Amino acid sequence: MSTPTPSSAPVLPWKAKISTFLLSTVIDFSRRNNGTINRGLFNFFDSKIPSQPAHGLNITDITVDPSRNLWFRLYTPTATSAVTNLASTTTVYAALLPVFIFFHGGGFALMSAASACYDAVCRRFASENSAIVVSVNYRLSPEFKYPCQYDDGFDVLKFIDRKQCMDFPENANLSQCFLGGDSAGANIAHHVALRASSYTFQEMKVIGLIQIQPFFGGEERTESEIQLKDAPLISLPRTDWLWKVFVPEGCDRNHEAVNVFGSVNSVENMKGLVDFPHTLVVIGGFDPLKDWQRKYYEGLKKCGKDVDLVEYPNAIHAFYFFPELPERNLLFKQVQDFIGQKCHAN
Repeated sequence: MSTPTPSSAPVLPWKAKISTFLLSTVIDFSRRNNGTINRGLFNFFDSKIPSQPAHGLNITDITVDPSRNLWFRLYTPTATSAVTNLASTTTVYAALLPVFIFFHGGGFALMSAASACYDAVCRRFASENSAIVVSVNYRLSPEFKYPCQYDDGFDVLKFIDRKQCMDFPENANLSQCFLGGDSAGANIAHHVALRASSYTFQEMKVIGLIQIQPFFGGEERTESEIQLKDAPLISLPRTDWLWKVFVPEGCDRNHEAVNVFGSVNSVENMKGLVDFPHTLVVIGGFDPLKDWQRKYYEGLKKCGKDVDLVEYPNAIHAFYFFPELPERNLLFKQVQDFIGQKCHAN
């Protein structure tokens, strides 16, 4: 059931207003008439990795498959407590760190793991959770449609589990792995979690799924989509186009990638996944996708899954990009609590 949607636009600080306007403009101008995207407009805002540890983090880019430009940005806290084994005079790590595998948003078509906004978000996730963060750079539509993004995400999990990366931290606790993302990245995280739930890893165990304003939809127009159709960053025309260039030719928005509980088969498959991870769903009150996000939460509950819901009534889509918005700090604290509680219980 849909909840009331605010009829007026959110009251944003002037910096956030300017930022959302500029980012919306870049999104619109990046689309060429031939259906492709000028990615150079977004690459201009990429963040380079520092040559030395910065703010308590080692940051490096790790290649998984150069043939499809599949790589991830690795954030490793440097402040690990170490003790000396007096018998062998070797140093061992006293603290194993959880691993948070993060998928960036951008409608499957925009942004990258190097985008400055996501670099800042992942740095904070790593610092505040004392976690090793893996920010995945996957292939983008319209050049690469469904299921390329899901394949890339799952291949990163297998790459890490099989220890194909010599530079991956030795103190990574692969039995305490979290998947997560925002917007389209949250959609990817969900579908990767589906695959992980029925796959036997060597060491990896996914114990939590963090869904920040996930990008789901369907042919039905929800109340929030209609009332907030001109929302910044994620207006209805933009989302319709993003879905169109993502799903296979001839498919509509009721495809299983979009409408995850839109068919009996999808529901039954979810009910049968006993290892689907405990999920945190984050919703913003001024997000046109919020009705679909709530349907997702309710779908998980009906399938008997552990799921928590957090809603920020005054939050726009991608509110965590903007330091001046108070909900940003609340989100990071919520994620910190979720990861901490799951690690403690595990």
